[in-house]
Amino acid sequence: MNVTLASLSHQTGLAVLDHLERSARVPVVDGLHAQGDLIVVPLALIASAVAVRPEARWTDVPPEGVELLRGAAGGNPHTLVADPGTCRWTADVADAEGLALGIFEASAVVYLLHPEHGATGCASGAYVVRRQREHISPDWHGRTARLVAD
Repeated sequence: MNVTLASLSHQTGLAVLDHLERSARVPVVDGLHAQGDLIVVPLALIASAVAVRPEARWTDVPPEGVELLRGAAGGNPHTLVADPGTCRWTADVADAEGLALGIFEASAVVYLLHPEHGATGCASGAYVVRRQREHISPDWHGRTARLVAD
């Protein structure tokens, strides 16, 4: 299937910014990748630190998508998009570092769409969606990292 930024934008109703090439095919990744202030990590890589809570409620991801996070600086949403019956999402997770927004399980390629960053595809599998952080010089509280603000 040849999914483009234009087709994802049309499917979700999310407009993307003019600087993005809408006709380009969206790449599919089967490993770690980032999009602005989010990082998508295969669950197997961090299963010792992140887990689905036993009482977790799962949501099927509809074709128009599920908003995972709205960017702090621009207010643009990161939206998980999937064909019907191919992906489920839960925010009921335990994360030792407190960075996880949730976990999704996909039986087919799914897409993460953002109006400013475009889209990336995720191959089938289980992934953790986390906030990204960056290292900084120690602040007056002694912190050496902060969340990336997109």
